[in-house]
Amino acid sequence: MAGRTTSKFAVTKVRLNEERTQVTQVDTRADTVAGEEPLEIRVDGQTLTTTMRTPGHDVELAHGFLYSEVHIQAARDIESAKYCEGTTRDGVNTYNLLDIEMRDDNVISLKELRLTLTNSACGVCGTSSIEELAKKTRYPIPHVPVDPLVIAQLPDRLREGQKQFRKTGGIHAAGAFTLGGEPIVIREDVGRHNAADKVIGHLLMEGLLPASDLILVMSSRASFELVQKAAMAGFCQLVAVSAASSLAVDTARKTGMALVGFARGDRFNLYSGDLK
Repeated sequence: MAGRTTSKFAVTKVRLNEERTQVTQVDTRADTVAGEEPLEIRVDGQTLTTTMRTPGHDVELAHGFLYSEVHIQAARDIESAKYCEGTTRDGVNTYNLLDIEMRDDNVISLKELRLTLTNSACGVCGTSSIEELAKKTRYPIPHVPVDPLVIAQLPDRLREGQKQFRKTGGIHAAGAFTLGGEPIVIREDVGRHNAADKVIGHLLMEGLLPASDLILVMSSRASFELVQKAAMAGFCQLVAVSAASSLAVDTARKTGMALVGFARGDRFNLYSGDLK
């Protein structure tokens, strides 16, 4: 599995002069790119979703996805998670089909499971409004003022855990950090929503939810989907290194979550919440 998180290709690298008026260098060399493969998640034999992801921590991803979508209430709702041996490429298991078996007393009905086809840029679809999210949210989000000195450290601390990003330059990361800025778990994926699901899945499986005293840090922009996932897991703060969308800001303010964007070096934007 680890070898599939990245791939190497021969690429032509081109460099121009400072004026960008002529080519000064052309050479061919090996380049490392982030791995991207489909993962089909089946629940009790029924296909629930197919998402394009970076292989690795797939069981955490499945737990996080099912939890964010309110298909499960706790890790104990899942009896087992295993790769289907029948899915092969040239006789070798692709590890791209994950079978989830629910407990017999699980409260989620198969009739409630919807077929969702997503890709690595799409995120979780189906929650159409802030009001609907507010009805589904499990935990009240506590008001925790943002500490500027901690926020300033978080992007660099997230980057320290981005092993695949250092190899490829093309993969997102999500991390759960304490209010003091210490990392609890960091996960990477070509899809920012998958990276968040892996983090949430890890916390769920470790019995660390609700994340009311944790900060979710993203290497991407802050979208509605990410605020949605953070709210479902009970995070009190969401920090992104890039911009926040209008719906993300509205949702954060509605749920009471502190939302930070453009967290880069010595500056950031506070879209929701208060400073410490």
